[in-house]
Amino acid sequence: MKLSIVATLYQSARHLSEFHQRASEAARNLVGEDYEIVLVNDGSPDQSLDLARQLGEHDRHVVVIDLSRNFGHHKAMMCGLENAIGTEIFLIDSDLEEDPAWIKDFAEKKALEKSDVTYGIQEQRKGRPFERWSGHCFWRLFNLLTGMTLPANMVTARLMSRRYVEALLEHREREVFMAGLWHITGFHQSQCRVSKRSSSPSTYTFQRKVALLVNSVTSFSTAPLLYIFYFGIVISLFASIYISFLCIHWAFLEKPPSGWTSVMASIWLLGGLIMSSLGIVGVYLSKVFSETKQRPYTIVRQVYGRQKQC
Repeated sequence: MKLSIVATLYQSARHLSEFHQRASEAARNLVGEDYEIVLVNDGSPDQSLDLARQLGEHDRHVVVIDLSRNFGHHKAMMCGLENAIGTEIFLIDSDLEEDPAWIKDFAEKKALEKSDVTYGIQEQRKGRPFERWSGHCFWRLFNLLTGMTLPANMVTARLMSRRYVEALLEHREREVFMAGLWHITGFHQSQCRVSKRSSSPSTYTFQRKVALLVNSVTSFSTAPLLYIFYFGIVISLFASIYISFLCIHWAFLEKPPSGWTSVMASIWLLGGLIMSSLGIVGVYLSKVFSETKQRPYTIVRQVYGRQKQC
């Protein structure tokens, strides 16, 4: 099969029919009838699954993967990619903010630059000023803490080669952050400028962005633990200097109240040493903890249209 179009469904009922129509048209213009549309129902509370199944009954190109519950957007995308069988895979959101017709420009860009991936970059981030500002801060902090250089206005839509997707699926971590995985998988990647339509308020609230930042940074960097360690070292150094000052002050200048010097020096010194020790232990503990649970990142309840397991 030449092309797989992969999209996730969560509260997508009102967009699904039009998305199917436009995605089918874009696929036929590119590869004729040799394509599939893989729809992953991520525990959507609306009628997305029923509508997707109806589309599959009338269109043999549609494959519907029903997850057992809501696992999250990123994990659902990984499940969809694992089920795609095309030599080229086009990943896109189903809310029509990203246009399925972009695939033509992506394919031309990918062929021109001989890249394995072509992904979209927004000309301007959508949303209200606070939403744009918080999104900008998210990417700045992520890049700062992880040492990566991810573009701030990257969108989900991307056209990928089979060998890139197979390499991407080799990542088996349980806390999935797709933007980081796309980057560290490597290969030759090219950008294509797009204009993303704003059809609904973003589901990524400020609280969700903070939670995603914590999850993404801890998945791709041990920097916070190292910062704790270095902070403990600084406190210990400051405590040592302060102890010296207090000793000089006690010996040659005014004497402080009895017992105050030893109590303060002990608290500062021991506090710094404890934080340093926790930082060192935490670096090793985080590596062990992330690999021991080995939970599946998604569970498939049923596949409609083709039998394949995540």
